[in-house]
Amino acid sequence: MPRPFKPRKVSAMPRYTYFKPTGVPITLLDEVVLTVDELEALRLKDIEKLEQNECAARMDVAQSTLQRILVSAHEKVARAIVEGKVLRIHGGPYALEGERICGRCRRRRLGFNVPGPTGEDCPDCGDKK
Repeated sequence: MPRPFKPRKVSAMPRYTYFKPTGVPITLLDEVVLTVDELEALRLKDIEKLEQNECAARMDVAQSTLQRILVSAHEKVARAIVEGKVLRIHGGPYALEGERICGRCRRRRLGFNVPGPTGEDCPDCGDKK
C-alpha cells in the first residue's frame, strides 16, 4: 500500500513562473522545472533566513525532507544559471495555506478535510481523512 499523500504547505503562489537568459528565444533553450514547494523552501531558508527546523515546521514536513527539497532546489537553480537554461516554476506536492487536499482523490478545496471530529468529508470522494 502506498504512503498517504501529504502536501507541503506554501504561503503563496509565485508571481513569476519563467526565468531565462536574455537574447535567446525560449524555444531554443532547455527547461529546468523547479516545483512550487522547492521555491517555498528556498524562500524560507535563503531569503527569510530561517533555520531548517523552522522552515520544516512552516511547510509541515520533517527536517530531513526539507533538506532533500533544498538540495534539489539548489541543484536545479544552479544548473539553470550555469548552463543557460529556462527555469520554470510549476507543480509539485504543495497546498496553499488554508487549502486542503484530499488524501484519496487529491482534489484541492478550501476548508474541508480538517482533522478531528468536526472535520468534513471530502465532497468528491467522501474520504474522512
